[in-house]
Amino acid sequence: MEKITLIQNPLDFIRLNMEEKIFLKCKGDREIIGKLDAYDNHLNMILSNVRETYKYSVKENDQECIKKMERNLDMVFVRGDSIILVSSALK
Repeated sequence: MEKITLIQNPLDFIRLNMEEKIFLKCKGDREIIGKLDAYDNHLNMILSNVRETYKYSVKENDQECIKKMERNLDMVFVRGDSIILVSSALK
């Protein structure tokens, strides 16, 4: 049976990805990849083995540059109202 047939509402997609790596696009131009350990009906999530990528602007020589920063974290709590997109992480 394929995963797609088991999805009847949006939270089913999240449930099917428990203990799997997922990709989150969040407000503030942040991207998060990590293993989904827990979630609730508000899409608050706890992820482990996380890689967070975010962009910020820096003014150099009277020009604004966009810098990209990455960091690795053991565990994070992501508030559901900051999530824009949820996807299975590419393998």
